[in-house]
Amino acid sequence: MIDPRLRDEAVRLYDDFTHEHHDRRTLLKRMTALAGSVAAAEALIAGIAASPAAAAIVAADDPRLKIDAKAGLPLPHGKTLRGYIARPKGAAAKATVFVIHENRGLTPHIQDVARRVALAGFFAVAPDLLSDQGGTPADEDKAREMIGKADLAAVTQEVVDSVRHFGGTPHRTKVGIIGFCWGGAMVDRVAVSAGDAVDAGVAYYGPAPDPSEAAKVGAPLLLHYAGKDARVAQTGEPWVAALKAAGKSVEAFTYPGVDHAFNNDTSQERYDKAAADLAWGRTIAFLHRHLDG
Repeated sequence: MIDPRLRDEAVRLYDDFTHEHHDRRTLLKRMTALAGSVAAAEALIAGIAASPAAAAIVAADDPRLKIDAKAGLPLPHGKTLRGYIARPKGAAAKATVFVIHENRGLTPHIQDVARRVALAGFFAVAPDLLSDQGGTPADEDKAREMIGKADLAAVTQEVVDSVRHFGGTPHRTKVGIIGFCWGGAMVDRVAVSAGDAVDAGVAYYGPAPDPSEAAKVGAPLLLHYAGKDARVAQTGEPWVAALKAAGKSVEAFTYPGVDHAFNNDTSQERYDKAAADLAWGRTIAFLHRHLDG
């Protein structure tokens, strides 16, 4: 069993790599110094990193769903975003929910999350926000590099435009948005930029905007934070306070003793089933409350 202090420091080193320096050699050097050998370091990294081979919670061929794995999401001026769409089979979805990926792009895990959203009765749309750079690559390190080069203002506008398109589609008049990590931050950005085009937003451990932007938010927000995630907490706390001061509808929950990305079941060391299940139950209830009807 991994010593909890060693594990926490390993997660911190990995987060520095994924969110700050992006240098795998530096990561391995620091992790080796921590773990005592290259083999032990690589084992730690493998346990923390998301595994593309991890089993999905909802199978890609689940017979209850209709899937479009190569969807084109319309944007103004004839542009499209690549994306993944899941919808319940045999029943009309009550509303559209966008699922915004982490900083590794539109991975099989995020597609799985979209299927979970669809099984809850929604028309789930997971855009590939690396479309402008050719789409999400198989190499997640490369995907993170591409995310770092993305024009955030332009990408935010693409999401806003897509949200407005689906919000105007007959029989799907309400739109929600849910995002994780980088995607959680995107949820807040879209809530600031989209006005009343978004009917509900859910952000999982996303670094928050400047508190001065809170007055622009038009949608009710549900914000999930991890108790051990100091990097995000230092932005989230003033953001929540500013939203409340501005009279916005916001619910915020911090899950004690869990790491950033605690919802990602493909990461052996990060995933916390109890916290993930509690947050997911709150998320689906929140989306139904604001999007049904």
